[in-house]
Amino acid sequence: MAGSPALLLLLALGICCTGIQGQRYQMTARFRDRSTTHPRLGQQLELECLTDKEDSGVFWVRQDKGGTLHFIVFISSLSRTTYTENQRTSTRFEARKDSRIYRLTVKFFRQQDEGNYFCLMNSNQVLYFSPSLPAFFPVTTTAAPTTPAPSTQRGITEKDPCLRTPDPETSKEKELNFFCDIFIWVPLAGACLLLLLALAVTIILCQQTRRRRCRCKRLVSDRC
Repeated sequence: MAGSPALLLLLALGICCTGIQGQRYQMTARFRDRSTTHPRLGQQLELECLTDKEDSGVFWVRQDKGGTLHFIVFISSLSRTTYTENQRTSTRFEARKDSRIYRLTVKFFRQQDEGNYFCLMNSNQVLYFSPSLPAFFPVTTTAAPTTPAPSTQRGITEKDPCLRTPDPETSKEKELNFFCDIFIWVPLAGACLLLLLALAVTIILCQQTRRRRCRCKRLVSDRC
């Protein structure tokens, strides 16, 4: 539905300046079926605009959730209809005049048809408009899922440390520490072993050289 600039300007003036409404004529927008509280998706919705004045035409306007105004149709006092872009008919709406009642029918109510509906009348350069008629789908609320209480088996509750699963991060840290210990202590142990071997070899060599020196001294003394 396109917005009519002139009509929207008049409506804005009427909303901002309450004195322009006047008290001469009363206008009421309502559902044709008094038991209707919310529209139904894909169903027909019939609205009525009741006014005290019969010789003036009526505009139907919708205000969406964002506050934008949309022109729907103008119904003349002779029941002639003018929709957006000066069209005489509409695939989405039907409108007509029955005595003092100006009717609007939404053929297949959809989500884009939600909003506050107004009927307006301009008489002797005075703008009259009805209170808003909200037409929104009912708000559905979903209940929060309930979590079942922890069950116990064989008298063991969740506080039992035997039921606690090991933390994977802790096990990884233990594995890393184990490997670090291996990389550190194995080379140290190997180095110590090499030092012990070198020390043993040095001791053995020193003993052998001492024995040789002692033998040489004895041979020299015997010759003399």
